[in-house]
Parts: sequence; C-alpha cells; structure tokens
Amino acid sequence: MSFLDQIDPVKEEAREALEAAKDLKALEEARVGYLGSRGRFTALLKQLGSLSKEERPEAGKRINQAKTELENLLSERKAQLEEQAALPQEPTDFTLPGRRRALGKLHPLTQVTDHIVKSFRRLGFVVADGPEIEDEYHCFDALNTPPDHPARDTQDTFYLDPQQQTTDARNGPFSRLLRTHTSSVQIRVMEQQRPPIRIIVPGRVYRRDTADATHNPTFQQIEGLYVDRNVTVSDLKGTVTSVFREVLGKEVQLRFRPHYFSYTEPSFEIDFSSPLVRKMGKEWLEIAGCGMVHPQVFENVGYDPEEWTGWAFGFGIERIAMIRYGINDIRLFYENDLRFLRQF
Repeated sequence: MSFLDQIDPVKEEAREALEAAKDLKALEEARVGYLGSRGRFTALLKQLGSLSKEERPEAGKRINQAKTELENLLSERKAQLEEQAALPQEPTDFTLPGRRRALGKLHPLTQVTDHIVKSFRRLGFVVADGPEIEDEYHCFDALNTPPDHPARDTQDTFYLDPQQQTTDARNGPFSRLLRTHTSSVQIRVMEQQRPPIRIIVPGRVYRRDTADATHNPTFQQIEGLYVDRNVTVSDLKGTVTSVFREVLGKEVQLRFRPHYFSYTEPSFEIDFSSPLVRKMGKEWLEIAGCGMVHPQVFENVGYDPEEWTGWAFGFGIERIAMIRYGINDIRLFYENDLRFLRQF
C-alpha cells in the first residue's frame, strides 16, 4: 500500500476513536494513540522524509489537512466532555429551594477599629501606618525612653536576630524588635513632614504579657497625635471625650488622672465609667493613657518646642470592644470560634 493510501484509513480510525471517547480520560488515550509523539498518525508524518521529491508535496498537503481535521475534532470533543463533566452526576430536583451562601462579617475588633477611625476622621484626622518590625530608636529612644530608663523595662522585649541591626545616619546602629506600641509611627510621620499634624495609628503591637482574661502578648492598639500652634490640654480632653461618647454611648463619663509617661508631659490616665461598667461591679475602669507631647520628643524630630505643642493618646482596641460588647475574656477574640464571632 502506497503512503497516500495509508492516510485516509488512519484518519478515519482516529476520528472514530475520538468520537467514541466517553470521558476526558478516554479522549486523552485516543489522542496519545494517534496524535501523540508515538501515535499512529504521527508515525505517518515521520515518513514524509523518506518520500521522493515528486511524492512529497502532495503527501504533505494531504497529511496536514488530515491532521488539522483531527485536531479540530479533538478540541470540539474536549469542550463537549468538559461541559458534560460539569453537569450534576446525580439526578437533580430543580424545584427544591436554593441554598443560601453564608455571609461573612467583620471581626468585632475590626468593627470597633473602623468605628473609632470614622469618629476621628470626622474631626479631621487621617490614618497613618508603619512597620511592625521596628528599630530601637523609633520605638524607644526617639520617644524619650533611653536604654537605662525604668519605663523601658516592661516593654524592652521580642528582639530579632541581634546581627540584623539597622543603622540610622544620625544615631548609629540599632537592634530590631517587634514594636511594643504604635507610637513609633508618630515619630516616623513627624520626621517626614512639618506641622500641623492630625493622625491616628491603629495596628498590632507585641508585649511580654502572659495570656489571661485581660492580657495578651499580641493585641490591637490605636494611638493619636495632634501637633499645631497653641494646642492645649483642653483640646485633648474635648477630642477624646467626644470620640469615646460616640463609640461607647452618650452616658459615658471620663476622668483624667495625673500619671507618668516618658514621652508626654503632663501625662494622664483616662478612667471610664458607664452603666455597663457599674454592672460589672466597678465605678471606674482604666481605659487609655494620654498627655502633652514632651519637648524632648519634638527636639528629636527637629521641631521647635517653643513654636509647636501637641498631644498624644493611646489605648487598646480589645479593652474598648470588651466594654462595648460586655465580654469578660480577651482570649475569645483570638480563638476563632465561629459561635462567638457570629454574635457580632
């Protein structure tokens, strides 16, 4: 049998095999058997080189046409079988009611954070962000908390590889650590821009705390900073009171107590009272820390403390969420128990 006489029989056999395939696996076996590298139709292609110059043009034309037909058929059958595979394999009753997809919700800590951010945005504040892996300078030194400062002892922790230091052009090498507060972002913002500044800084922070009902080594914090000319403690008290009453209710009462923070002077602790707190058996509950920015902090970032004044505050999002929703154990926020999370 001549070479030309072999083309049509092999093509018809391949066509029948492709059309007879009942599923994608059978179709692939048929493709390999005829169009694969060792397939029967491929074997004919390899014989073209052995034909005479007179036979080769016609043979090449015929075999290429046949190959194109088979490849088109293969594509059609593959599309058909893929569509069939997507159909239900079991009988389906299309009169049954549909199944609703479960709708996800924001985590309660995210909800509280968004509410606080929205409240401050109404007052002209913008959101700032910074790295969670911080250096000692931005986390402590620039905030008037040098290595020998007692206030640094409870936070000076969670260091990374001591060999991986960062170098500040003005202050030398510093070790890197997981940030203990988002105040480091305040320093970075002040280094990059001139006043006036109104920012809030939400984010995750890390401290050496033993996990219990009211503490967690990882928690969410939000801090704020306002710097301008003639900023006073009255501005601080009015702003914080307005936000807390919007987030936790108009019946909220706040009390400012003198305190000490190395990066503010004067400094205050903010106590919170409401009907819910009193139901918990307490008259006042500590909720935040704040104060006027220390002049040394302004000097560290190149601001003139005689020209600029400002205030800063900070508090934990978990504490606000626990008060808002009446939750008595901070660990519930991190256990990923859907029975708990679906309540919000």
